[in-house]
Amino acid sequence: MKAASGNMEDVKPILLHSDDGGAMEARFADLCKIKLGVDENTMRQAMMLFRESKHILVASSSTVGSVSPEENERIWSAFILYCVSRLSKGRAKQEKEESGITLCQILRAFRLSIVEFFKEVPQFCLKFGYILSGLYGSDWEKRLELKELQANVVHLSLLSRYYRRAYQELFLPSDTNSGQNSAVSSNTGYVSDYHRFGWLLFLALRVHAFSRFKDLVTCTNGLVSILAILIIHVPVRLRNFTIQEASIFAKKSDKGVDLLASLCDKYHTSEDELSMALEKTNSLIVDILKKSPCPASECRKDNLAFMDPDGLTYFEDLLEENSLQSSLLILEKDYDNAISTKGELDERMFVNDEDSLLGSGSLSGGAINICGAKRKYDAMASPAKSITSPMSPPQSPTSPVSGNGFCNSRMAPVTPVSTAMTTAKWLRNVISPLPSRPSAELLRFFSACDKDVTNDIVRRANIILGAVFPSTSFRDRCVSVGIQGANRMDTIWAEQRKVEAIKLYFRVLESMCRAESHILNGKNLTSLLSNERFHRCMLACSAELVLATHKTVTMMFPAVLEKTGITAFDLSKVIESFVRHEDTLPRELKRHLNSLEERLLESMAWEKGSSMYNSLIVARPALSAEINRLGLLAEPMPSLDAIAIHHNISSGGLPPLPFPKRECSPDQNMDAVSPKRTCSEQRNVLIERNSFKSPVKEHLIHNGFKSKLPPLQSAFASPTRPNPAGGGETCAETGINIFFSKIVKLAAIRIRSLCERLQLSQQIMERVYCLIQQILSQRTALFFNRHIDQLILCSFYGVAKISQLTLTFKEIIFNYRKQPQCKPQVFRSVFIHWPSTSRSGKTGEEHVDIITFYNEVFIPSVKPLLVELGPSGITNRSNKLTEDKNCADGQIPGSPRVSSFPNLPDMSPKKVSAAHNVYVSPLRSSKMDSLLSPSSKSYYACVGESTHAFQSPSKDLTAINNRLNCGRKVSGRLNFDMVSDSVVAGSLGHQSGSSASATAVATLKLPIKCEQTDS
Repeated sequence: MKAASGNMEDVKPILLHSDDGGAMEARFADLCKIKLGVDENTMRQAMMLFRESKHILVASSSTVGSVSPEENERIWSAFILYCVSRLSKGRAKQEKEESGITLCQILRAFRLSIVEFFKEVPQFCLKFGYILSGLYGSDWEKRLELKELQANVVHLSLLSRYYRRAYQELFLPSDTNSGQNSAVSSNTGYVSDYHRFGWLLFLALRVHAFSRFKDLVTCTNGLVSILAILIIHVPVRLRNFTIQEASIFAKKSDKGVDLLASLCDKYHTSEDELSMALEKTNSLIVDILKKSPCPASECRKDNLAFMDPDGLTYFEDLLEENSLQSSLLILEKDYDNAISTKGELDERMFVNDEDSLLGSGSLSGGAINICGAKRKYDAMASPAKSITSPMSPPQSPTSPVSGNGFCNSRMAPVTPVSTAMTTAKWLRNVISPLPSRPSAELLRFFSACDKDVTNDIVRRANIILGAVFPSTSFRDRCVSVGIQGANRMDTIWAEQRKVEAIKLYFRVLESMCRAESHILNGKNLTSLLSNERFHRCMLACSAELVLATHKTVTMMFPAVLEKTGITAFDLSKVIESFVRHEDTLPRELKRHLNSLEERLLESMAWEKGSSMYNSLIVARPALSAEINRLGLLAEPMPSLDAIAIHHNISSGGLPPLPFPKRECSPDQNMDAVSPKRTCSEQRNVLIERNSFKSPVKEHLIHNGFKSKLPPLQSAFASPTRPNPAGGGETCAETGINIFFSKIVKLAAIRIRSLCERLQLSQQIMERVYCLIQQILSQRTALFFNRHIDQLILCSFYGVAKISQLTLTFKEIIFNYRKQPQCKPQVFRSVFIHWPSTSRSGKTGEEHVDIITFYNEVFIPSVKPLLVELGPSGITNRSNKLTEDKNCADGQIPGSPRVSSFPNLPDMSPKKVSAAHNVYVSPLRSSKMDSLLSPSSKSYYACVGESTHAFQSPSKDLTAINNRLNCGRKVSGRLNFDMVSDSVVAGSLGHQSGSSASATAVATLKLPIKCEQTDS
């Protein structure tokens, strides 16, 4: 045992990085002066900042898992120069006099791509933040707008590909030899002038009509308006369709094809919003290109043939060959002028994927919730989910070269943009028609309280949602020639989103009240409906779903928490109930809420200022000293009046009501349990198993606990109050127990996934899982201010050491990098608050790499627990745990012991093809005979079952191939698209009561289209 545990620490590789007499400073100064021509004031500040942070640069070059020292130096230098150019006090004056340095210029000078830059920036901000705070103030991160800029890059990349696909489906690349030029277009980045014109006109729309950071849905509406302009004006000879025959133009009137209605049907846009965007685009053509508009009904052009001219505008010579080049030059010049003072990125580069500045890879980390980027847990939870990256090229339909794929394709490819538009359609069709006031039934619940709470609830909704969707704050973000038009559109946009959020809030609140009333056998819900924190959480969840639907850049999560005055732990109390009480919620929004819960569990609930600590200090008094030492407790929730004053909000958005002033009681500001299973009615199995995968919910399902959980209103009671459900626990204890069970479940999922990558045994997986459980219960303080993956990585290495496995931290991190939830800062920047008894002699707070944390903090705290997990300790404990079970089951000594690893939910079926509806799912033996007939059974390759007795797997596959290639001429082919995603997902309803086992039989269940052979 001593030999196994004597050396648990890891030796950190040391990389000496010599400054070489200031060579780094010299390189930085040369690039700034020669390539960028930085002025003296900016140069002085940049050099000062570089010298102050040089020690961080040297230290980060030796961090485990980091990029090469040379690349690290270039990224660091670019980051410093960007910070100085953005945060310099004299920048506002400088911008008026001369053009500032843009991020694009900086990246080109330092030979970096956008992907390389943004992937390393998060850890720089962590290590560099205290220096920037001292020089430029605590709001430096908000002023840098790096998160918004990164999200903007992702959106533009998605939009450019969405536009390229639509353009290639609608138009030929050029006037000659379409086949050759199509190849050029796809392989060498060739872009026709008409294609470029459309993108430049779209950028002009963003600059003049939209705010600087606009949401994805609004931008897509603008892009579709550009397509309408192109359809009307691009010469007919370049069309890849015939308007009277194309299936895209399905909406027709007695005057011809209704172009806007057809485009709305194709791209899931709102006809009103598309008309508004088209009106703005037409105005820009008049103002910038000086073209004269003419109603389409008064024109007799080939382009307008077979179209209903009502509502359309035609511009003479807009895209004729003699004026196209001049129009391009005018748009280029206009864009140059527009971005000269405010633009960090030259968005023209997105029209061509070959631009070296774009780079390769994905920017869609956890912070940017684009539909294509999902955690592995979320990806496996949905039967129709294909794992893609929003920065990777989407699957395109049939190329125009081989025919009119646009018109013949049965369905458009699913992309992040099309998914966002479909989700927005739900908001428009289901939520928007609802009244913006409480329904009659909801008003009865309000009036049935000890005191009528109607006025309070309406006033609160107006103030909180007014803070989330301000109609004036966007003004500061918009600096352009068309500032007044942009402000007007932003005001309209904010008001529309606010109304959508309040309608969704009242709708779900009514459903919750109905369920709570059923549970409590009465309609008096005073405790719940008078709770300030509950309503703010509901409003925050409603606002977040509206923001997520439109894919906003300026209000990405967790911004909504700051606006509403709650914490992430507060929001977790209503997430599951919100999903359960809104049956029509689209799958993408359920996935979004699932990802929020996962972010909460992995790190956000453990951050300083989380209200979880206010409950933990009551449930675990022994931790109070450490919680207070680190200053982790949450601040009191700000009052409604304070929020209204801060955001300059009045009650003018809603009809005036006689609102009495109310302050939050201490009970309402404190935290308690997470709402679990507050409704006992039957739920849709598809929603239960696929759309929302709460780790603790699955734990309860598979262990048979579906009732006896506290009603929702007890979740927001004071932590010190007894739990109404009984059991002698306080609300805090119940809440923390439920929260910890979620943590354990999420840890189990990630441990299993990483074990599979590392190809470790079941025994090692169980030991790692057991260690995490013990750390959570006995060394809880290790989670404070840290990420759950940091403890999982350290547990893997510690268990490997104690088990005498040859497994290095490098191997662990290499495989962890492949995990969908991986972020480099997880293993590069681990928080440490050095205690006074530290053996290193350090004091204060610091962010170190994972190996330093393991050696200095993890091992000294966890070593006793690791020793217990040694070979002898784990064997003794396992024997005790399994003795009774083995006897009961009639097992004999030497039988496999019962696994301590939890029975994780069956994450199937898994979609294995992005282009076809092909799924892989365990085939249970109980369903084998009913699903497969004897004649067709041998077509399937089953793991654990041979096609013939005593055959090897290789012979099985040979037999299957021979059967399929037996020489018969088959006129048909396998049809993988005859089963829809919903049909496959619906089949899970019969499997919800069973779970996957280690010996489950896996098969491909593919529908086969059979036809008679030719005679």
